[in-house]
Amino acid sequence: MTSPRSFSPSRRSILTALGLGAAGASLAACGSPNGGSSEGADQPVRDGFGQADITVPDEYKDRTPILFWAPFTGNNLEVLNGLFTAFNESQNDIVAVAESVGGYADLNQKFTAALQARTVPDIVCFPEMQWLQFYFSDALAPLDDYFDDEWKLDNYIDSYTPECKAAGQTYLVPFARSTPLFYFNRTRYQEAGLPEEGPETWEDLAEFGKELSSIKVEGRPLSALAFSTDDAWFSQADIWGFGGRNSDDDFQVTIDEAPGIEWLEFQRKLIHEDKVAYMAKAAGTDFESGVAAGKRGSTAGLTGTTKAVGDKFEVGTAYMLAKEGQEKAVPTGGSGLSIVRADSKDRQDACAELFRFLGTPENSATWHIGTGYVPIVKAARDTQEVKDLVAKDPNYEVALNQLENARTADYTNWFQSAVTEISTAVAQVHGDGTDPKTALGSIKDSLQEILDDNREDIEKIDFERI
Repeated sequence: MTSPRSFSPSRRSILTALGLGAAGASLAACGSPNGGSSEGADQPVRDGFGQADITVPDEYKDRTPILFWAPFTGNNLEVLNGLFTAFNESQNDIVAVAESVGGYADLNQKFTAALQARTVPDIVCFPEMQWLQFYFSDALAPLDDYFDDEWKLDNYIDSYTPECKAAGQTYLVPFARSTPLFYFNRTRYQEAGLPEEGPETWEDLAEFGKELSSIKVEGRPLSALAFSTDDAWFSQADIWGFGGRNSDDDFQVTIDEAPGIEWLEFQRKLIHEDKVAYMAKAAGTDFESGVAAGKRGSTAGLTGTTKAVGDKFEVGTAYMLAKEGQEKAVPTGGSGLSIVRADSKDRQDACAELFRFLGTPENSATWHIGTGYVPIVKAARDTQEVKDLVAKDPNYEVALNQLENARTADYTNWFQSAVTEISTAVAQVHGDGTDPKTALGSIKDSLQEILDDNREDIEKIDFERI
């Protein structure tokens, strides 16, 4: 997810960047569900929006080029490029090029600037429901006319398909979808005589931390968990696991109510009093090097984490934790693929062909196996490749089975600006030991303002909450 210092434009700032200003924002809020520009999304092209710079290999110069600004790096980008190469070699008319832009917040910033400059990529993907801010600025093309009996939204996992639609139309298909996952050092757990399946509850982790601290790493007690500086996504699961919510269905912020304070106070005590956890600069690095016996990460990082650890220790995974007696739930995460409305219908049609290719069970399985993102096509789980992977590494089965607990995040997490606020408040508690009531109370008004600003738009999309 995104650092607390990341750029986080709201829908209104995007409209302002496009030259629509307050009047444009008002029009987007009060006009057609398709947004506020003079060129509605029902038109096939968007005149004046050309393709951003793209480098096409010489052997593909005569093809229709499509550009994907990918919020992936490292292993995930390598797997993506492999799929794009397979697509390019599977036909003779289209060349798909993936260009890494860093992470989701980087994509958000770059795409906003691209809309202002009117030179855009052909494909984008934003985390969870954050694509809506661009839907309301008419930047995305509907996909329904491309569906047929072989490629349709029903092919995809039901947990994610409601998040693809607005006002009855489909604007993205699932691709890099995930949930949070609890990672632990199974080798150290065995050494400490702890359950090999890992902790079930936060109370378990607090107890396990005492046993793990008897193990010394680089002369220091082994920590049970390294928190991150950008824990808003994981914190959504945490507050649910304490019986609370960031906001309710009536768009009222509830993050600072009793369950939220209890959640953060438990974690504050875990770090600053029990001293069995800490906030790390790079939790993933600390876990992979063995400094911490646990971290929270994405299912999307399962393959990369396993490769990075190598033979240093055995990686274990468990469902995200909840307070004893509370139900476990995890927010859906990751992103889907959207076509950007621009000046070429041919490029838009070509993007749909790429989506169709990536949406086959076999290619969905390849993406899942290579990255750890869940196999978003239902039939992918039944491929022999996925069955073999689960048999070889049960961690993948944990990730797949946890989907039964997945649900759409609270409204606060639909907007990057709110995610940044939550991450900052949580980091104050984890890092500085700030009183949770004070930290959460300090962001309540700004979160409420974000929800109030966007409520009318959200109500128009007629979203089916999972």
